[in-house]
Formats: sequence, structure tokens, C-alpha cells
Amino acid sequence: MANSILRIGTRDSPLAVWQATQVQQLLHKADIESQLIYIKSEGDTNTITPLYALGVQGIFTKTLDAALLNNRIDIAVHSLKDVPVQMAEGIIQAAVLKRGSYKDIFVYKDENDLKKLGFINNKWCSVNEDQFTIATSSIRRIAQWLHRYPNSIIENLRGNVNTRLKKLYTHNWTGAIFAAAGLERINLRPESTVDLDWMLPAPAQGAIAIVCRSEDENTFGNCRRFNDNETAFCVKIERDFLKALMGGCSTPISALAVIKNNCMHFNGSILSVDGREKIEIEKTVDINEAANVGFDAGEGILSKGAGKIIEQIRNASK
Repeated sequence: MANSILRIGTRDSPLAVWQATQVQQLLHKADIESQLIYIKSEGDTNTITPLYALGVQGIFTKTLDAALLNNRIDIAVHSLKDVPVQMAEGIIQAAVLKRGSYKDIFVYKDENDLKKLGFINNKWCSVNEDQFTIATSSIRRIAQWLHRYPNSIIENLRGNVNTRLKKLYTHNWTGAIFAAAGLERINLRPESTVDLDWMLPAPAQGAIAIVCRSEDENTFGNCRRFNDNETAFCVKIERDFLKALMGGCSTPISALAVIKNNCMHFNGSILSVDGREKIEIEKTVDINEAANVGFDAGEGILSKGAGKIIEQIRNASK
């Protein structure tokens, strides 16, 4: 390693800093000295334009990638769901930490609205046809919400989690959708939240990745010891599904791989942007035969007509 102190690149949002600090603590326990280097991404500096309108894969990671390749930092810490399935040349995934919650959650302001949405006796029941105003910038969340509540009005919600929560309470919205891990990790999850257990997460949601230069074998080895094998296996399958559909964070593609009873259980879906069309796939295989489940599921969903939805999304973004 060129530097005696390992330089950890991170965005400067509270959540990103929390994630990078977890890595720093792991390094400290391994007697490796490190420091945090704060770098703003394009996704942080432009907090007005909806993410799907920016249409740039790796919008939260490419600035850190450049710093890594230019030797300004030695590793970068990312939310893995933000990382393009095809990493920049010269960069390699060194480790994936044990996964946090992969769930999406709904933050509401009025319990009566929650009942109208169909959340009764602590579970999601009927679907109301009323018009609700929901805030999120995720095209995946928008599509899944509109599939269930087609009369809803969607408001763009950008910024770090602190900023988004403040916006929710100062606007006349029914509620907003967040990643559970994002709020829980920095102790910001309000009491007025419920899990959206009917909403399938983004591939690798809740997972933290450490990346380094592919030629830096020493740093790779130092970080590899923190890799959680089960998490890494599951999120690879989810990202393989995404790769098979040639999707990114600006496409409404969802995937979840979970290991139970020595089997890999996989669920995946793709929706049209307006939520009207939805194609799903589910697979359960023995853990020893699960290596290609993501790609197989991708081929399976394409055979069900997903290609038409993908083409529609591509044409709409031109």
C-alpha cells in the first residue's frame, strides 16, 4: 500500500459517513490506521432533478471512482444498490458487509390516512382507490406504488435522509417512502412508519460495499477479511438479475435473494414506469445449484415479455 494511512473515500451525507465509519472501525480492529476523505457526488450537488430524470448510472459513485483511480483515496465505501453492475475498469469489489434491512418503509403523518391506504390491524389489506400524495424520487418505488395505488400523485423527494424527512413534515403529503436501513442506521426512523412488505426492494438494497483499485492487492486483502459470504452471494444474484435485464438505478427493476433451509429463494420483477404493467418471477433452488439463479431469472422474465417494458423505458429516456 502506497500510504501508511489508508484513505477511505465517502460522500459527506450523514448516512454515507456512517457507512464509511463502520469500515473505519473494522480497519481499526484489524490494526489498520485510516482516515475519511469526503467527496461530493453529482447526485449530492443536484438535489432538485428527480434521479430518474438524471438518467446517469453510478451518479452517486462515479466521483469516488475517479478519486480512486487518480490515487486520491485507497478505498471507497458505497451503498451497493447505487453501484453500476459493470464497475469502472481498474476498480474491484473487495468486500460486502453483512446486510442490514432490505425493506422499504412508509413514513406517514396521519393514522387515518394509513387506514385509508389499507393498513389495518398491523397488516396491508384492501387497496383504496382514493387519491394520495406520496413523495419519493425512486422510479422503482414510484412504479410499485402506482401499481397498487394508480390514482396517487407522486412528488419528487431528493436530498439526504435528514433533508427528506424535514421536507415531508413541511409539505402537505400523505407520506413518503424510504429505505429502512437508511433511517435505522442513523437512528432517524420515526415511530410513524410501517414496512412496505408488498414492495420488492432494489437489488442489493441494505448492503454496503468496499471497492479498491484492482492492482492494489494489499488493500484488497486487508478489506477482504470483512466480506460477509452470505450477503455477498445473495446480492450478487440480485445484481446478476439486474445485469441480465441491462438495468440500472433508473429502471423499475426489483430483486431479492434470501437463503432459508439450505435453499436460495429468489423474487424479481420489472414494471412499466407508470406501474400499469408488471412481470414477476420466483425461483427456489438448492443452495449448491444457486450460482446462476439471477441470470436464469433474468432470462425467465424476458421470456415473459419483459423486453417490451425495457424497450418502452429506453425510448422514454431518449
